[in-house]
Amino acid sequence: MTRQYLQRAEKITRRINELAQVSEDKTCVTRTFGTDAFISGTKKVLSWMNLAGLETRVDNIGNVRGILRSKKAGAKTLVIASHIDTVVNAGKFDGPLGVIMGLDAIENIIENEIELPYHIELIAFSDEEGVRFHTTYLGSRVLAGSFPDSLLQMKDAAGITLKQVIEDMGHKPEKLASDVLPAEEWLGYFEVHIEQGPVLYEKKIPVAIVQTIAGQQRAEVVFKGEAGHAGTVPMDMRSDALCCASEFIIEMEKFAKANKANVVATVGKLNITGAASNVIPGKVTCSIDLRCTNEQILTNATQSIKRICSEVCSRRKIPFEWRPIQGMSPVICDQKMNFMLKRAVVEAGCQVVELVSGAGHDAVPISKVAPVSMLFVRCYKGISHNPLENVELDDIATAAMVCDNFLQQLSIH
Repeated sequence: MTRQYLQRAEKITRRINELAQVSEDKTCVTRTFGTDAFISGTKKVLSWMNLAGLETRVDNIGNVRGILRSKKAGAKTLVIASHIDTVVNAGKFDGPLGVIMGLDAIENIIENEIELPYHIELIAFSDEEGVRFHTTYLGSRVLAGSFPDSLLQMKDAAGITLKQVIEDMGHKPEKLASDVLPAEEWLGYFEVHIEQGPVLYEKKIPVAIVQTIAGQQRAEVVFKGEAGHAGTVPMDMRSDALCCASEFIIEMEKFAKANKANVVATVGKLNITGAASNVIPGKVTCSIDLRCTNEQILTNATQSIKRICSEVCSRRKIPFEWRPIQGMSPVICDQKMNFMLKRAVVEAGCQVVELVSGAGHDAVPISKVAPVSMLFVRCYKGISHNPLENVELDDIATAAMVCDNFLQQLSIH
């Protein structure tokens, strides 16, 4: 690896570490949509874009946007993007790596006075993880024009609506439609992201090309039992919502393991209303996250798990409510862009590896309006959504070279 690329990788890493210091929690990285920490992170990324000389703004959903314009008449726009929101107790690299690597590539173009036949718009999406409002891709859905106004009335755990959060950030929810990039103006979408899986780490390969992104179905289930005194209600006369939820979760895990070649299923949140050690749980709410690369299998799995829930609740005589939250179809990355990305990988002296992404990405909503492509970068043991998340300097340098090569490929095709 040349010294130039290692120096660029060092700068990228410094910025990632600097952004990681901006957090809601001093003991870990947590930067959820609309919080003071999130707004501070937005300002930091905006300052870096301004320093590079980009034409910048923060749109009404909180996306940070910087444009490098082409001199070519009628030029289309390549969007390079990722997100800067995080899960709770996150790693440093999930999201910010793609934003800061995109900025590095643009800075290299400006420094070397490279003329491109297309505009580049670098975007730091405001909410990809969906932690606060339990619905993902807020930023990219606004950009793609698929943001439903109904989401504005969704509430976080404190009862604050998304509309209010947007207004509190100083933006105008009624003007979200003005932030859309029309389909006819797109050249394509490109994102660099850590793999969030162990394949590259185990094979000792620095980068990979994404073929497909798994589809998702997210739901919320409310189990409606009856609260009671822990000391006075006999065991065979209870209507325990938590025991019902627990049995369902175990049954869902059994189903997913029996279908592990196609489906993964997760309950990541469990809320017990009025929880106390001496009270039989009367109401329990849990999240459901199902993923699969085949849309029909995903649909069938969702129906099967809902049926399992119904059977468990019927057996225990506990009513339940199934609330669909979000559904996203699997996405196949663009063949033409992936062909150019393969050439870019070969030019960087790397083996071409193609992977399926089980994790969701902002490319999912963008794929409805533009061709999309993604480059995965090796991370330590494939660990993500965890403070142990890490990417080696040499791998960042390699990815930076691939990015340069890819942008050149786009220029000549």
